[in-house]
Amino acid sequence: MATYACRSRAELLNEYAKLNARFADLKHQGLKLDMSRGKPSKLQLDLVSDMMTILTDPAECIIDGNDARNYGDLAGLKCAREYWADVLGCKPEQTFVGGNASLSLMYDLIARAYTHGLVDSDRPWCKEERVKFLCPSPGYDRHFRITEHFGFELVTVPMTPYGPDMDVVEELVQDPLVKGIWCVPKYSNPQGYSYDSITINRFANLKPAAPDFTIMWDNAYCVHEFVGEFQPFDDIISLCEKAGRPNMVFEFASTSKITFPGAGMSVMASSVENIKYLTKLISVQTISYDKINQLRHVKYLKDKAHTLELMKRHAQIMAPKFEMCLKILRAQVTAKGIAHWHHPTGGYFICVAAMPGTAKRTLELCRRCGVVLTEAGATYPYGVDPHDSMIRIAPSLPPIEELEKAMNVFCTCLKLAALEKYLGIDPQ
Repeated sequence: MATYACRSRAELLNEYAKLNARFADLKHQGLKLDMSRGKPSKLQLDLVSDMMTILTDPAECIIDGNDARNYGDLAGLKCAREYWADVLGCKPEQTFVGGNASLSLMYDLIARAYTHGLVDSDRPWCKEERVKFLCPSPGYDRHFRITEHFGFELVTVPMTPYGPDMDVVEELVQDPLVKGIWCVPKYSNPQGYSYDSITINRFANLKPAAPDFTIMWDNAYCVHEFVGEFQPFDDIISLCEKAGRPNMVFEFASTSKITFPGAGMSVMASSVENIKYLTKLISVQTISYDKINQLRHVKYLKDKAHTLELMKRHAQIMAPKFEMCLKILRAQVTAKGIAHWHHPTGGYFICVAAMPGTAKRTLELCRRCGVVLTEAGATYPYGVDPHDSMIRIAPSLPPIEELEKAMNVFCTCLKLAALEKYLGIDPQ
């Protein structure tokens, strides 16, 4: 069947009438479905709920000569630092283990760079006349909000299937006002791209004008394959060290999508010098993080190999949901020529690039049918998508039968918005 662009106006009007009738039926179903955030489903939480009872004997809290119930070990239990070093491929002394949210560690790092500067800073960032931060886009809205919160100027960098456009990055970092860049290097949020080795090596070999230029390497989906086997990933920390800029990168990860988002364990990894410096600053804020939770996680997850086995069980829950979404998109949208998308094999999102000028309208129509998705524009700095095109779908939370309903709603609304654009129909 011909794409919408190749059909006559009469054919498009006929299609529009049919879709409007379908839309009216969907509205009357009274759906209340949320695909706005990448939350693990109840099945995934139930999968790991036995972790809550893995630590029952107080004697087990005595580890490495210290009592996990007490103060101390600000940078994390030795076993927790060893666990993350195993997962990320770095050294235990290069890690700092925090609470449940890696986002908190990211925020705190930017805040301390702002108030005190970093190891290689000439002065705190608050003393700079202006600070710019690079934002590969589409990207993660919560990253952008952190640097926007501190008044930084957000600079959009185009994404490619291999990572950020490094020609653009290498040019922009010649500006000494550019202090850093946000990265989700594996199964990026929202497109599901993984940076290739060439891109990662170009990052490690950047020659920025700012001596304290910082790569914020949010490796949130480092073990989150849902199709195929685990894909090893280059260690950015050792590559930066080899390139002579060991302090340039901070890597982040957490167990939010492995165990419990609200009660997990996070990590910040970097050079030994960076970790010592940040630990000293953090000591003013807190005496220690929740080491009982760290111990519980290490006893449950054990090591990287055991964690990867657990992630295969997560994949059995996640893969059918993504397969369902992609199957419906292919069946209902591909032939219309109004959108395209990447087929991710890991991570938590599908990013649909809709016909320019239709993303907001599509999501408005979805809301009328009781389906909530991430707000249009959220994947760009300041919440402004210059093409009003990118739509992020988070399939993880709803049961698969509800997900099917939600995707049928989405495809109907996507097609309606495109037809309005082709036909010049004012939705008001």
